[in-house]
Amino acid sequence: MIGISKLYCGAVEVGDVLRYGRRSRHLPSHLLQFSEDKKPVVVWNMTKRCNLKCIHCYASSGDERSTGELSTEEARLLIDDLANFGVPVLLFSGGEPLLRSDLIDLIAYARTKGIRTVISTNGTLISHEIADKLREVGLDYVGVSLDGLEETNDRLRGVAGAFEAALEGIRNCKKVGIKVGLRFTVSRLNINDVPAIFDLVDEEQIPRLCIYHLVYTGRGGHLMHQDLSHKETRALLDFIMDRTKELFDQGKEKEILTVDNHADGPYVYLRLLQENSPRAQEVLQLLKMNEGNSSGLGIGCISWDGEVYPDQFWRHMSVGNIREKPFSEIWSDENNTFLSQLRNRKQYLQGRCPSCRWLDICNGNFRARAEAATGNIWGEDPACYLTEEEIK
Repeated sequence: MIGISKLYCGAVEVGDVLRYGRRSRHLPSHLLQFSEDKKPVVVWNMTKRCNLKCIHCYASSGDERSTGELSTEEARLLIDDLANFGVPVLLFSGGEPLLRSDLIDLIAYARTKGIRTVISTNGTLISHEIADKLREVGLDYVGVSLDGLEETNDRLRGVAGAFEAALEGIRNCKKVGIKVGLRFTVSRLNINDVPAIFDLVDEEQIPRLCIYHLVYTGRGGHLMHQDLSHKETRALLDFIMDRTKELFDQGKEKEILTVDNHADGPYVYLRLLQENSPRAQEVLQLLKMNEGNSSGLGIGCISWDGEVYPDQFWRHMSVGNIREKPFSEIWSDENNTFLSQLRNRKQYLQGRCPSCRWLDICNGNFRARAEAATGNIWGEDPACYLTEEEIK
């Protein structure tokens, strides 16, 4: 994640990170990306079942129940292991996590173990009653996926009425005091809705907006040709920075982030240099602390059937299964070749990456996207939009 509000607008300064000692169990959630011990945030795709049919779904979810889902008891054992391992955040995802009847009980259980809890949801099932139950068990955050205003969102998500139902879910979360944010995956199919999404965040007083770059996995693999061009991506980043600053200047300090393209970090820094910002060097420090993409290190994924992946976009690169070995042991296994390579990827990267001046900040960007586009895990990420001059 690249915090535009942090980096470009100064919402978090270097001293904020240092004051917490940079240990993940002691950092607030908005500073976790700067932790030095990199205990992984774990995404658990607890079900493949979903009530929507999103055309870019990385998990290829649908309305059929997934086979082999972890039972409630297996989930409790998993949470015990994650807590003992020091995992700071557990993100319940899917499919649609609210279709599992034990979700709220498992959130409550994770909270008793000291793990911060988040759900990633399409928002359509969050009634006032559900929102109140989520508040009662101490859920920390709800991320609701919207991919445009009504016509665009419902077309991309395959169900009429999904936008209005999601917006009602957001409002229900806000009514009971749960922090809620929007998650927007951008492509040529919805880029024209980006200004309207900022308007929606402003009008509905939603405190957080995460704009995701497209990753070509799952059903999203069919949308590679709908990804933004490098020119379009640069224009998007400029718009995000301009609009975020406009909100800050109005006293509306939203948390605005971009996700899954670590070229965004150098791009923000270079713009600050062009503007002669006195904060540029502090931003460079924060980017170095962030260390770029952390698939297989700072983030991990567990599937509904217990398979463990380096991140949620790699559905064919399992590094183990928690039914055979606890997550903590899988993640700590120094003999796991693929995890070892990801954690030492600089020696394997090919193309422009090895000689790029931003390698320590970007860490080779998104390997799952590079593999999907080129067939080569260590090839160039085609979504890197930095010019030759900018990377020298």
